[in-house]
Amino acid sequence: MKTSYGITGGIASGKSAVCRLLHAMGHPVFYCDDEAKRIIRTDPDVRRELTAVVGEGVYDDEGRLVKSVLAAYICRGGDCSERVDAIVHPRVREAYKAWHARQTAETTFMECALLFESGFDRLVDRTVLVHTRDEVRLARLMARDGISRAQARKWMALQMTEAEKLARADIVISNDGTPEALEREVRQWLEARR
Repeated sequence: MKTSYGITGGIASGKSAVCRLLHAMGHPVFYCDDEAKRIIRTDPDVRRELTAVVGEGVYDDEGRLVKSVLAAYICRGGDCSERVDAIVHPRVREAYKAWHARQTAETTFMECALLFESGFDRLVDRTVLVHTRDEVRLARLMARDGISRAQARKWMALQMTEAEKLARADIVISNDGTPEALEREVRQWLEARR
């Protein structure tokens, strides 16, 4: 019987690092963010709907997404991100279902930043939170994206709180340390499942 896991975590928590490790170990991983980006860039219906919601400037004259325009719209918070999600999430959900149906491996993984917020946790058997203390995430985010502490806090505040995610996750992987420590923790978790 196949078992599916949804991997989530706040911005700069290391969920992508966990998924890269799983992929390198030979496990199939579906990346929701990558699929959402593909859909936003290539689906003509999505292009039309996003343009109606965000405005003409969201795609350039060549039809390419202008990421800064979309990001600025989403970062307004509130209904703005919900409007974009309502366009993109249903299509990502269908893409995941089709991908999962094609998989032959016993265990599959989905990387999803908004696992709980999107309701995608209902598409998997178990949920995994890559948990990182807020101060560590803040430092990583500032270093990774070259942004100020205030901007990093603003981005972090757009997501569900870490406390809420901890309360909802079935499994928690800690990532406050080094990449080597994270790999050990992931390997220990995979071994414990057997």
